[in-house]
Amino acid sequence: MKWRGRQRSSNIEDRRGAGRTGGFGGPMLGRGGGMRIPMGGGSRGGIGGVLGIVVVLGILWLVSGQNPLDMLSGGSSTGFAPSSTTFRQLPAEGEDELADFVGVVVKETEDLWTQVFAASGEDYPEPQVVLFTGQTNSGCGVADSSVGPFYCPADSKVYIDLSFYDQLHREFGAPGDFAQAYVLAHEVGHHIQNLTGVLPDFNRRRQAMSQTEANAYSVRVELQADCYAGVWANYAGQQNLLESGDIDEALNAASQIGDDTLQKRMQGFAVPKTFNHGTSAQRESWFERGYRSGNPSDCDTFSGSV
Repeated sequence: MKWRGRQRSSNIEDRRGAGRTGGFGGPMLGRGGGMRIPMGGGSRGGIGGVLGIVVVLGILWLVSGQNPLDMLSGGSSTGFAPSSTTFRQLPAEGEDELADFVGVVVKETEDLWTQVFAASGEDYPEPQVVLFTGQTNSGCGVADSSVGPFYCPADSKVYIDLSFYDQLHREFGAPGDFAQAYVLAHEVGHHIQNLTGVLPDFNRRRQAMSQTEANAYSVRVELQADCYAGVWANYAGQQNLLESGDIDEALNAASQIGDDTLQKRMQGFAVPKTFNHGTSAQRESWFERGYRSGNPSDCDTFSGSV
């Protein structure tokens, strides 16, 4: 990816090395009007109620023993926001290459989604991206590197321990800077879902669902985020940011973190009823659909089969 020399996002919060500090305040209540843009899936109502849910990339859940759907309902998080957290400013440009890269990718996602929302007469509330080491406090409870990158709708922030990228390469066989960009674009996709009502709708619906039904619905949520990541990849191509092999890197990453591939790697067999992010084939397919189309409206994973 041709990212060097490009503008970084101002929405990067660097907490690396800071650790967890401070106590916990009151519950985070998500309020606001909700965006109405033509993307399909979920209700278009306002974002209301307690949004103590987390959408996790899910790569490490088999290792940590933590089911991402428990986090989706707030079952394993406190649902409280930190009353105080120390953090430092992002290093000056060029001082930290990986942080620079994240800042540039986030800025490019901001540029895309600002355009998309503006086309529907809406402003795009940009998410914050928090870089941390080990653990930090979040609006959805304690953010731990063991669960991988995730988006917290309670505070509209993406949390990532950058050591995850080394793990993505070494342990999951997904090297390359565009594989890393795909991870960020996927999490920003969850932010879009929060704004459009998809995540609040899922949180309401799953209260009446069985575990198997909730897993199946979660797959549709995750595949839409993959498709949105593909839409961003299309935009990156329009900006002449793509290099040879970039899309292959993203498709390989999507394949390596498919539920079937992960389960077979970890335990030697797959249990389809427990899938909550989609198979390797599904994740590749929906990313590629978004990339080929470049249109968020083609990312409706909630109608028909996936």
